[in-house]
Amino acid sequence: MEFKRDAYLNKLKAREQNGLVKIITGARRAGKSYLLNEIFHRYLLDKGIAPDHIIRFAFDADEDIDLLDGYFPESETRIKAKNGTYTINARKFRAFVKDRTNETDGFYLLLDEVQLLESFTGTLNSFLRHRNFDVYVTGSNSRFLSSDIATEFKGRGSVVHVLPLSFSEYCGGLHQNAEQAWKSYIRTGGIPLVALMRTEEERISYLKSLCEETYLKDIIQHNGIRKRTELSETFDMLASMIGSPVNVLRLANTFRTVTKKEVTDDTISNFIGYFADAFLVSKAEKYNIKGRKYISSPFKLYFEDVGVRNARLNFRQIEETHLMENILYNELRYRDFLVDVGEINVSEKTDRLGADGSPVYAQKSLEVDFIASRGSEKLYVQSALSMDSPEKEQQEKKSLYYIDDSFRKIVITKNGLLASRDEKGVETIDLFDFLLGA
Repeated sequence: MEFKRDAYLNKLKAREQNGLVKIITGARRAGKSYLLNEIFHRYLLDKGIAPDHIIRFAFDADEDIDLLDGYFPESETRIKAKNGTYTINARKFRAFVKDRTNETDGFYLLLDEVQLLESFTGTLNSFLRHRNFDVYVTGSNSRFLSSDIATEFKGRGSVVHVLPLSFSEYCGGLHQNAEQAWKSYIRTGGIPLVALMRTEEERISYLKSLCEETYLKDIIQHNGIRKRTELSETFDMLASMIGSPVNVLRLANTFRTVTKKEVTDDTISNFIGYFADAFLVSKAEKYNIKGRKYISSPFKLYFEDVGVRNARLNFRQIEETHLMENILYNELRYRDFLVDVGEINVSEKTDRLGADGSPVYAQKSLEVDFIASRGSEKLYVQSALSMDSPEKEQQEKKSLYYIDDSFRKIVITKNGLLASRDEKGVETIDLFDFLLGA
């Protein structure tokens, strides 16, 4: 059984031979390595590339690392760091590549977990000078990739960010209908390895272990964190807040009240940054629609995989409303939209009258769940699990009615009905039609 990841394969194909390093980022276990070493590798073979002209190397695989031992034997292959981690000797690796290539034939270099290569940016830059090399790399931590590339590569890198399985990929790979797939997807998420496990008990156990033994340990190790308990507790707090505004100062005060521990707002901001760097959460900034400006606080956080989020809460808070919102946020990103959360300030007539008998107006701030932008295209999206009464429908559409531009305004709801458009131009689309549609 295999999950089709055509959207990401097409992105790699579109970047083929573009003279840049193709950088595939994403959380551990999101499917980056499989995309590169199986799906993309198969595509290259199918188009006639000779196997010995495709060099695959995983910097976290002992079997591959052992191949470097024969080069410059006086030097260590694994270079140990003070924090217990290691990097792979770049000089040995370059010799390994030189031994398998020439200056005339075309070669594809598929390099996995490249952040484990010593001074990897310098080595990748040297590969770019070989016009017959087409280089693709994966990495699991944006502190080692995106931030470094911004300064070191100077426009010579092209990033493809891989999310866990979208709902359509999940349904297709498991050959399940939408209703059946949704029940497991909102609980244990879209990490490919987890989706293939046969029992929910196994999936739950693996997700809990993945959070503790991989994600948190990676963050602690890479950032030298001493407040490990506080980091873990912050992760849990954020898991309980998806879809809710995050105010770091207020979160620090809550932390102090609930846990009786002194954690500053700067420390919590750093923790959130570490989670984002590891691609565990994504930060959605708030944008004032009428004022046309961003508001730094509060913001919202969504998990790149809802199964990871649920695991942090011991699968106790499975609120379909909030999980649906998180899944829609990820779906919009999967479709290459930049996603913000919106607010619009309005003046509404009240039942009160002023001294002169004229109606009194009150200022209110209404929320738009998502503002999704892709080039010149823009969508305003509301996530509403149900709209089972005229009052509920009015409540969900209210903020969209106040937006006076011509971009599409959509309410996505789990109603099982055909798409419709009301007299004010606001569309209603069924959740599964949206997630499984083009």
